[in-house]
Amino acid sequence: NGMEDVWLILALVSALVGIVGVIVPLLPGPPISYMALWMMWLRDHSCVSPVTLWVAGILMLLLAVVDYVAPIWLTKKVGCSKFSTFGATAGLVVGLFFAPWGIILGPFVGAFIGELINRATLRHALKVASMSFLSFLLTTTVKMFYCIACLIVIIVALL
Repeated sequence: NGMEDVWLILALVSALVGIVGVIVPLLPGPPISYMALWMMWLRDHSCVSPVTLWVAGILMLLLAVVDYVAPIWLTKKVGCSKFSTFGATAGLVVGLFFAPWGIILGPFVGAFIGELINRATLRHALKVASMSFLSFLLTTTVKMFYCIACLIVIIVALL
């Protein structure tokens, strides 16, 4: 059936875009990957169970909360300022132009510079930047696992 093929292609492309979205900040990776599961369900209701859709949906919402709260909570724990938060975000955006290392190191360098602008000591700026980097790695890793799991569900549904 032609429409089933369209849903399949859209689901696979969405799952792959979801994985890319974990790294590119303008693309919401987990919601795009979750959409891919719905596309598979629209293709054939027996491909993905309603339980899978519910569990994946709840996990996606939890991920959204953790992705927002974890960096704030972890960096506040070491006493970051708004300058480091802004710097980490700016570092990530600038880092996109120097992928892949810029994406990884950009938030660290941005948070570090942000804290120095805020007149923090070198040691404090390094501590805040390290925690910013740790939270970035933590949330990115969890989102990547989610998006890869969605892709695996789609691939298994095809087999």
